[in-house]
Amino acid sequence: QVQLVESGGGLVQAGGSLRLSCAASGRTFSRYRMGWFRQAPGKEREFVAAISRSGGSTYYADSVKGRFTISRDNAKSAGYLQMNMLKPEDTAVYYCAADAGLEIVARQYAYWGQGTQVTVSS
Repeated sequence: QVQLVESGGGLVQAGGSLRLSCAASGRTFSRYRMGWFRQAPGKEREFVAAISRSGGSTYYADSVKGRFTISRDNAKSAGYLQMNMLKPEDTAVYYCAADAGLEIVARQYAYWGQGTQVTVSS
């Protein structure tokens, strides 16, 4: 198993930036693809971004493409989500997730963090 802990959320004005981190422990982090999801109040959880095991491939939801960047550092067992040009509609609880499957477009993930709140004020 792998345990995931997110950090870096907070309150930011529209147009600002935040960098979320996801610290992994347990099994070797490089064996898992990683993804970020978010859930706004009253809405279903939605996919944000994913990255392959090596970090060589990434995949984004259209709503964040060009503004968010997913990355990872396997040596540090950590993943990141750099969020720029934030909008009020980006307000949500953000979750990182990990899965042993290879396909980065797959939305199924076995392991989840507890989430971190991101609030973007207008």
